[in-house]
Amino acid sequence: MPNQYVFNDNDQPLFVDMVNTFQSPDISAPPEISASKAAVLYSTNTSASSLVVLSLISAITSIRISNAAGSGKTVYISRISGSIGGSSLLSAMSGSFTIVKGGTLTSPVTLTPTNNNLGSAATSAMTVQSSTAAISGGTTLYNYQLAPGAFSQNFTGSIIVPPGTAICANVTSSSSAVGLTITSALGLLWWEQ
Repeated sequence: MPNQYVFNDNDQPLFVDMVNTFQSPDISAPPEISASKAAVLYSTNTSASSLVVLSLISAITSIRISNAAGSGKTVYISRISGSIGGSSLLSAMSGSFTIVKGGTLTSPVTLTPTNNNLGSAATSAMTVQSSTAAISGGTTLYNYQLAPGAFSQNFTGSIIVPPGTAICANVTSSSSAVGLTITSALGLLWWEQ
């Protein structure tokens, strides 16, 4: 049948017809919805501030998620978000956002991840740490320049941290405007399966 089209008429947009007779209507949602319902969606955040006194100064904040070799869990990164800002003269500020496979933190502080299913007492199996120093070592996966304001990078599980590995994220804001207080903030959202 040469004049019959597999999907629909050739002058119409392509569409997909649902064939699942067990669910009607079709409901599509990101995987984070199921992860939150299963009480395995976690988040954590951190921030750092610095006052510019004499010359160029930076406010650095870093987070490291370490998945122990025997955890039996795999981490799927959902979203990394954050911001850089200041008390004034935002045009005198620049920043960067970096994601590193592996890496270590200087003088880390332990963070307690929050379960995003507020009705659940389940806790994360990961070791989560923060630092006000840059990440050392590791392999850079992503590196972005930042303008003042907020950012959000969705990964929807496309960054996978299997047992025995770690991931670090870092936000740095810099300025040389004397008297300016600069702030870097960073938040991670992930699920464990």
